[in-house]
Amino acid sequence: MSAAEDLFYREGIQAVGVDRLLSVSGVGRASFYRHFAGKEELVVAILKRYDTRWRAWLEEVVTAQGGDPLAAFDALGEQFASPDFRGCASVNAMVEAADPDSPAFRVAAEHKRSVIAYLDGLLAEAGHEDHQRIAERFMLLIDGATVTALREQGSAAAQHARAMAQSLLDRPREGSRGAKVG
Repeated sequence: MSAAEDLFYREGIQAVGVDRLLSVSGVGRASFYRHFAGKEELVVAILKRYDTRWRAWLEEVVTAQGGDPLAAFDALGEQFASPDFRGCASVNAMVEAADPDSPAFRVAAEHKRSVIAYLDGLLAEAGHEDHQRIAERFMLLIDGATVTALREQGSAAAQHARAMAQSLLDRPREGSRGAKVG
C-alpha cells in the first residue's frame, strides 16, 4: 500500500497500472488479488488510509498550537513548503475519478466532509456562532490554497488563506450589519 500511495500521489492514479504497482512494490500478482479485487479497491483503501493519517496529523498540529482554528493554515504552510508536495490526494482522486458516484470519488469527498466537521468543532469550541458556515468557507480556502500552492510551489498560499480566514472570524455575523438595537 505504501508503494501504491506514493506512486498514485506522485504520478496520478490513472497513470499507474497494476503491473507497475506490482513491479515497484515487489508484491506478487496472486498476493495482490488476495487482498484487493482490483485497482479501484486499492485506491479506495489508500484514500481511507490517507484520510485517517492526514486528519490525525492536522489535529496534532492544531492541538500543539492550542486548538486555534487558524492553525490549520499554518499546518498547510508546512506541507506546501515540501519539495514533494503534489496537492491533496483526495482532490487529485476526485479530479481523476470525475464520476461523483465512483467509490474513489465518494471516499475523497467524505474526507472533505470530515475535515469540515473537524473545523466546525474547532470553531464552535472557540465560540464562533456561525461555526458551520465558517468551517465550510475555511474548507474552500484550504482547497484553493492547496491548488495555488501546487501551481506556485511554495507556502505563501497558506499565509494568504490564513489572512482571509482571519477576516471571516473578524467580520460581524451576516445579517447583523445595520440592525437597529432597541
